[in-house]
Amino acid sequence: MSELRTPGAPGATLGTTEAATAAVAERIARWRALTEDRPGDDPFAPMAQAGLFEIGLPGCDGRLDSYGAIAQAEQAIAAATGELGLATAFAGRQLIARFFIAGFADAAQRSELVPRIASGRGWAAVAISEPGAGAHPKHLQTTAEQRADGYVINGRKAWITNGPVADLFLVLAITGVEQGRKRYGLFLLPRDTEGLTLTPMPSLDVLKPASHCELSFVNCIVPASARIGTLPDAYPVMALPFRDIEDTVATATTVGFLDWLLRTVAARIECNDDHALTLGRLTGLLSLAQAASAAAVRALDSGEPPNGARVIGVRSLARMLVEELRALLPLDRIDDQLTRSLAAFDVLANVAREPRKQRQIALGQSLWSTQQQ
Repeated sequence: MSELRTPGAPGATLGTTEAATAAVAERIARWRALTEDRPGDDPFAPMAQAGLFEIGLPGCDGRLDSYGAIAQAEQAIAAATGELGLATAFAGRQLIARFFIAGFADAAQRSELVPRIASGRGWAAVAISEPGAGAHPKHLQTTAEQRADGYVINGRKAWITNGPVADLFLVLAITGVEQGRKRYGLFLLPRDTEGLTLTPMPSLDVLKPASHCELSFVNCIVPASARIGTLPDAYPVMALPFRDIEDTVATATTVGFLDWLLRTVAARIECNDDHALTLGRLTGLLSLAQAASAAAVRALDSGEPPNGARVIGVRSLARMLVEELRALLPLDRIDDQLTRSLAAFDVLANVAREPRKQRQIALGQSLWSTQQQ
């Protein structure tokens, strides 16, 4: 069984919080300086040039070797631009490299892929969900049939964030069935793998520059070395924990966007005591959301179990703040960027709505369990 490495867990080399914050701020400032005079250009090239793609990856800058550093960077991106798609694209890219590749790949895979991704010369996207099935392990159908010289992969995947710009896909596929239970493996498939077809999903264009696609696999042959890890079932160890990590770190994008939205609305409404009273209250609520997000991400780096209450709390506060800020805005002060940013918030708020609802129900039911004890 391959050893599991968890970047950022106790024992990893981390700088102080202050050092990490300063290091992120330096790179964000460098990125903003590069983008000031380049509107409309490739949004990701300046990120690579500013060193943002090293954030969160082991072997780069030790001060940045944490989930917290990724969260600080994505929060700063959202707060500076109001572009949820840009912050989401950045965070998804870094989380996949940190969790799956740095955490589970073997030494040869890591030594090849991590430097490539950190420099901006490579981009990995994870493919777990499937059309009509979501990410539920009972309903997934993509298979990886083992043969003497490797694996043959067949099936379909959907909702792949950053898929259209990725050059490498991490594909979750069924490797067998034991006592009626599917077993999964995770496989590296280069974009040019024969039999792999990519179909963009324009319905999510509101999240640009984050892009999404579907993938289909028809007898895609990969070598045995393409498998990440040797664990008998990748789903409970890789796919399931990643969902919690992704949701937790995404709270940083949410609070960064709220920061931008609050400042944007304040600049477009009349200065009077009633508005000041409302803005003051919303600023206080935003500070609570920021604190909850920071605490949730710190828990990831310390190896604590995920705290669903913090994530649910940030989401609930965010919906409330956005509704109130929308109501404050005169219609003639809503421009194209604000319309697009609010639409992106609505889309992200509804992603994986049913699983999130079930987690919220479980949190509520836990109160009854406590009373019964």
